[in-house]
Parts: sequence; structure tokens; C-alpha cells
Amino acid sequence: MTKWDKEYIKLCKKILKEGKEVENRTGTNTIKIPSYHLKFDLSKEFPVLTTKQLFFRQAILEMLWIYQAQSNDVRWLQERNVHIWDEWQIDGEGYWKAHQRVLENGKVVEKDIVKKFDKKYAYTIGTAYGYIVNKYKLIDKLINTIKNNPTDRRMVMSLWQDEYLDMAVLPSCVWSSEWDVTEGKLNLWVHQRSCDVPLGLPFNVTQYAVLLSLIAHVCDLKPGTIDWSIKDAHIYVNQVEGIKEQIARFETLKDIKAPSLWINPNINDFYKFDNSKDCNDIKIVGYEHHGPIKFEISQ
Repeated sequence: MTKWDKEYIKLCKKILKEGKEVENRTGTNTIKIPSYHLKFDLSKEFPVLTTKQLFFRQAILEMLWIYQAQSNDVRWLQERNVHIWDEWQIDGEGYWKAHQRVLENGKVVEKDIVKKFDKKYAYTIGTAYGYIVNKYKLIDKLINTIKNNPTDRRMVMSLWQDEYLDMAVLPSCVWSSEWDVTEGKLNLWVHQRSCDVPLGLPFNVTQYAVLLSLIAHVCDLKPGTIDWSIKDAHIYVNQVEGIKEQIARFETLKDIKAPSLWINPNINDFYKFDNSKDCNDIKIVGYEHHGPIKFEISQ
């Protein structure tokens, strides 16, 4: 299997063996470990899991929604047949509803919650992700610094802005990234405050590997390494059987080589990469996998 498959399965086994079952706001318990660290070298392997199918078109488009379109409007994704954020979309009247555990009168209780937003946030996820990227011009500043001051040690993009947390349906899980240029390679450190290992992590790793590769491409650099820092790595209890199936695949099925990333060589502007439903300028080439595994989403 790929190096990424090996590291991923190692993490899953550690959670199942050493993790503690805990309650959380969603009402579905998780098995968690408090922290974990991963490292990827994109010069050696482009990270896409093969032990289960990764729907990379959706993953890439979600990343472009955040960092290129810089949008919080869920309809942008839906128009491209991407439904990752449907459960977190504020309705047309400005309401978002979910069944969660909440603190009430000093006790944690389960209840249906209704959160009211200004109507201007209808059909969005509020002031999260792409909203913050656009508000603070994070990508523009990053690319400008990489091109003009590549030894700068302050190349940080933070999606965690206290002023806007109350108006975010879901504050950013992958919340911060730090960038540097060393010997012609662009390197990245990612911080994730909460990690749904079965559903979120495979998407997130491939997304940031693509983002790093695209920015390196338009800045005439080579993709380097990604360090991935996780706080609260967890598997929901209703995902355990699916993870056990994925572990069994790893241990019994044939080896599959890692795919590669193709970027249109004629594009030299980050904002000009095609973000239509076909995503024509970014392709995962030679991707083989052992099929999908269904995992439940918890709000």
C-alpha cells in the first residue's frame, strides 16, 4: 500500500487500541486520542488513500471554494454537485437547526437547537472558512510574500478569528497553516483542532497537498513537505466497523501504488485554475482504490 495508507492505518489502530470513549456536542460519542502528528513529503508521494475510495473531485472543489472562490455560500458547492456542507447550511430565513449536546443551567443536555443568523447569511455556513480567507485577503498576502520575500518567517494563515466565531455554523477544524520556502521548495505546517479521522482527515490531507502544489506551481517552486498537527484525533462510535473494514483491506488486499497530481502547466495565476464541476486544470492521475466505505456524518 502507499505510505499514506500505512500511516493512516497506524493512526486508526492507535485510536482503537489506546483511545478513550468520550461525549461531545454531536450526541454521538467518539473514541479519541489527545494529539497526533503526521509528515508527508510530496517529492516522494502524493497522498491519496487507496484502502478506500477518496472522492477527490469533491475534495479539490471544496478546497477551491475556501481558498480560491473564498466563499461561504453552500450553493456554490451544490451547483458543482458537491454536498459536503449541506447539513451546515443556514436556511433561507436565517435559521440553522441540529440535534446536539449543549450546556444548559450547568448541565450537558441533548436537545434540538435552533440558531438564528442575520438573513444575509442565508444559504451559507456563516463567518467561517472562505469568509475569513476573503475578509483578511489571506491567499493574496501569502502568495505575494512567497514571491517577494520568501525567507519571511511570518507566513501564517489563520482561519480562527475570535471576532467571527459566534457567527460561524462550524468554526474551522483545520484552522491554521504556516508556510516556508527552503532550497526552492514550498513547505507547510497544518494545525487541526478536531479531526474526524474516517471522514475528514483523508479529504483534508489531499486538499492541502493540492493547495500546496498549486501555490508552489504559480510561485515557480517545487512542493516540499507537509507537517500535520492534530489535536483530538477521533473516530465516532458509529464509524468503528467501517474503520475495521478498512484495516482488514490494508492487511489482506493487494498493494496499489500512489497516484500523481497533474496541474495544467499553462496556468500561472492561482485564481485562474478551473473551478467548474469538471475541475479541468487539476487531476489525480493513475488513481486505483479498493472501493468506497460508508461513514456516518455527525453534526
